[in-house]
Amino acid sequence: MSALPPCPKCNSEFTYEDGSNLVCPECAHEWSAQEGAAAEEGPKVYRDAAGNVLQDGDTVTVIKDLKLKGSGGTVKMGTKVKNIRLVDSDHDIDCKIDGFGAMSLKSEFVKKV
Repeated sequence: MSALPPCPKCNSEFTYEDGSNLVCPECAHEWSAQEGAAAEEGPKVYRDAAGNVLQDGDTVTVIKDLKLKGSGGTVKMGTKVKNIRLVDSDHDIDCKIDGFGAMSLKSEFVKKV
C-alpha cells in the first residue's frame, strides 16, 4: 500500500494524490500534503469570520441572520452569545442563546467581541 496519510475529515485510508493535493474518495475532501502535516502537529485552532482565534468562554456576536431548523425561529444578526464552548464536530461552537436555549453554531458565522 501507499504511505499517504488518512483523510483528516473522515479518517478514510483510501486517499490518493491529484497533482500537489491529496483527495479522499469517500467524503470528497481535498487538502495539500503540507496542510495535512501541519494539522497533525498541534491542536485545532478555531477562528471567527474575521480570523480572530476563539477560546472557550469568549463572547461572540452573530454576523448574519441564522434560520433555526425545527423551531422555525431566526437568530438575528448582532445577537450576543456569551461563554461559548468549542467542540470538535460539524458545528464548532456550543452555546446558550437567550430566548432560544442551547444550540450549536459554526465559527464562520460569528465575530469575537
